[in-house]
Amino acid sequence: MYRKSKWKCGYNLVVLGHGNNEKSVPQLLIRDLKFEKKSLAKLMFSPDQENHPSKAPVKYGELIVLGYNGSLPNGDRGRRKSRFALFKRPKANGVKPSTVHIACTPQAAKAISNKDQHSISYTLSRAQTVVVEYTHDSNTDMFQIGRSTESPIDFVVTDTVPGSQSNSDTQSVQSTISRFACRIICERNPPFTARIYAAGFDSSKNIFLGEKAAKWKTSDGQMDGLTTNGVLVMHPRNGFTEDSKPGVWREISVCGNVFSLRETRSAQQRGKMVENETNQLQDGSLIDLCGATLLWRTAEGLSRTPTVKHLEALRQEINAARPQCPVGFNTLAFPSMKRKDVVDEKQPWVYLNCGHVHGYHNWGNKEERDGKDRECPMCRSVGPYVPLWLGCEAGFYVDAGPPTHAFSPCGHVCSEKTTAYWSQIPLPHGTHTFHAACPFCAHQLAGEQGYIRLIFQGPLD
Repeated sequence: MYRKSKWKCGYNLVVLGHGNNEKSVPQLLIRDLKFEKKSLAKLMFSPDQENHPSKAPVKYGELIVLGYNGSLPNGDRGRRKSRFALFKRPKANGVKPSTVHIACTPQAAKAISNKDQHSISYTLSRAQTVVVEYTHDSNTDMFQIGRSTESPIDFVVTDTVPGSQSNSDTQSVQSTISRFACRIICERNPPFTARIYAAGFDSSKNIFLGEKAAKWKTSDGQMDGLTTNGVLVMHPRNGFTEDSKPGVWREISVCGNVFSLRETRSAQQRGKMVENETNQLQDGSLIDLCGATLLWRTAEGLSRTPTVKHLEALRQEINAARPQCPVGFNTLAFPSMKRKDVVDEKQPWVYLNCGHVHGYHNWGNKEERDGKDRECPMCRSVGPYVPLWLGCEAGFYVDAGPPTHAFSPCGHVCSEKTTAYWSQIPLPHGTHTFHAACPFCAHQLAGEQGYIRLIFQGPLD
């Protein structure tokens, strides 16, 4: 008998081919795994909302780095972490453009830049620089993202290496992320609109666009420009929901204007200006810094997103159903989220060509394929055989559905609609290519769809 509880689980008997023999074995389908509405609503609240509904500070949203499954490989520390929450500051620190100094000599430009205020310098030639002074804006908060560990940077981001197991993996790579990559300006009053701009102010409160940087004078006489490797943004269509569809990647300028992509990432010729699009971030917007891609989640969007507590409850319910290895008949179990990178003896493994879930075994090795491919004992299909890992970063989920599918070839498990969404998102790779990748580890997806449906076998007793 299968255990019944507040969860609704669907089980059925199907005929699975076993070579030339056919036999019926119990197949566990977790597609119907759902919370009762009351339980789900409780688990979907963040801890702040749950414990201090009236005292919680205003949250503008969160930035989540793609390629990490809940934390950095060696753990989150200070401003260097996989997830950064943007809260309303006690005192506004936003800035807005004010005085424009045209046709300055380099010496005059330096004198203006040395003032105790923010400025952006556009070097047109060795003899000519345009300096735009910025003044305090009491209606906005500014947050800066980049590779630098200097104090103006609120969120330190390093290059994402697919499947990296330690921070040293990323530090050995020549970084393509700017030290002061971008800034996000949030309105302090409802609806707390967030806008993104290329480049961030350094410790001297300056942004310098040198001679080689793409820059130009706009139709209204203002200056604008692009950073070396650019800041790309993609807004999903239909928001970040189970109905989401990928949008079009655009480049954002230093002044927040929107352009089509350059021919290559660092080309000096800018793309065409897209008049009907803005730099306003929406739930699910992706921000690419040429080395790391960030997901923007609004506070409202996060309130509809599964929490870690929700994912842990799903993990426990799957394990409580006691799925078995059809070869060794041993019970399989997903390890706790704290041990999400350590292979456990009860770890489920999957054949990526068919989706049949087993425990680890040495059956079906194909020596002529260098041992990389294995033959599934259930259906005889030959392909990669990898351990399954639960996707622990709740912010990547587009719905609260059960973890029924896995990305290929990495084996990260999440809901069907989440795998379907990320498998169709072209993420920037290198200077001019795009490919779909697993959001939990950044591995490029493989196979026809990039993901598979998991087929568990239930207990025989």
